[in-house]
Amino acid sequence: MHWIVTLIVGAVVGWLASILMKTNAQMGAIANIVVGIIGSSLGFWLAGVLGLSTGGPIVGWVVAVLGAALLIFILKAVGIFT
Repeated sequence: MHWIVTLIVGAVVGWLASILMKTNAQMGAIANIVVGIIGSSLGFWLAGVLGLSTGGPIVGWVVAVLGAALLIFILKAVGIFT
């Protein structure tokens, strides 16, 4: 059951980040899920390194989407997304 929730939340986070980074038309559902899961992990890790609190649910969603957007930015810089 936890995997299903992870996939759904990853898809939503990846989709929101792709809209934010204007790559929505280039990414499919699988890419949204992968970017959402890995990007949110990156965001929470980076927030922890910087000493930022991710206590509330709204802040958690913001950190997850910003982490996924950061991952999309990195992938665009490398040339994965154009």
